[in-house]
Amino acid sequence: MAKKKIEALEEVKKNYVRMALETGNYSSVARKAGIDRTTLKRWIQEYEDEVREQMEDPASSILSAEPTKEELKAKYEQAMRLLGEKELEVAMLRNLLKKNQFRP
Repeated sequence: MAKKKIEALEEVKKNYVRMALETGNYSSVARKAGIDRTTLKRWIQEYEDEVREQMEDPASSILSAEPTKEELKAKYEQAMRLLGEKELEVAMLRNLLKKNQFRP
């Protein structure tokens, strides 16, 4: 039987993969995620191509050396949207955990 993937969990995994790829410190990222380093490596194998593609997207790029006010505002708005999405994901995951705790 194939495992059903939960989209919110997949996004969380991809975020940890991105952190690992950006920092190069797999052990630290694995500790932050509360998982074993080998689990993180498995996630990297699964999602690396997709995450690297997202990292190369100009919309998610780092600011220029001397960003304009408009660039800063756009990045701020993007960050706020992402923060809202992450807060929603956390709330969804908490609800899933609560529901699964009461199952026999």
